[in-house]
Amino acid sequence: MVNIQHNFMVNAPVVRVYEAITTLDGLRRWWTKETTGNPDKDGEIRFGFGEEFYNKMKVSALTKDASVAWDCTDGPPDWLGTQIIFTLSEQKNGCSVKFEHKGWKEANDFYGMCNYHWGLYMKSLKLLCETGKGTPHIADVKAM
Repeated sequence: MVNIQHNFMVNAPVVRVYEAITTLDGLRRWWTKETTGNPDKDGEIRFGFGEEFYNKMKVSALTKDASVAWDCTDGPPDWLGTQIIFTLSEQKNGCSVKFEHKGWKEANDFYGMCNYHWGLYMKSLKLLCETGKGTPHIADVKAM
């Protein structure tokens, strides 16, 4: 098994970052505007990327202002059974974010592409929390 991991600082309070990753409005503003579902514990969220690509995540854990975990239940075969975890901690200069996409079967080309795109989306999350404007996927624009 291989994992994707990104660690970075956000110059914003933990509560702002937590809201961005645990509300539909927040998720739509940094990841994809095509986000629907229930972001509460045991809820399911669908993330769409145009007509051809989507994934569904079950919210498996929520700890207020500290962490969120999603289990992939539908989407690309390489994502099935993987888990996405955000771990947040308040620091002197803002919020430390540890992002993990765990449980990949292999580090293949699709893994490499997803790792690259996760980096872009983590930058979008950081921008949203620091400036109020992220760079989410928009359906009528080709994927990055």
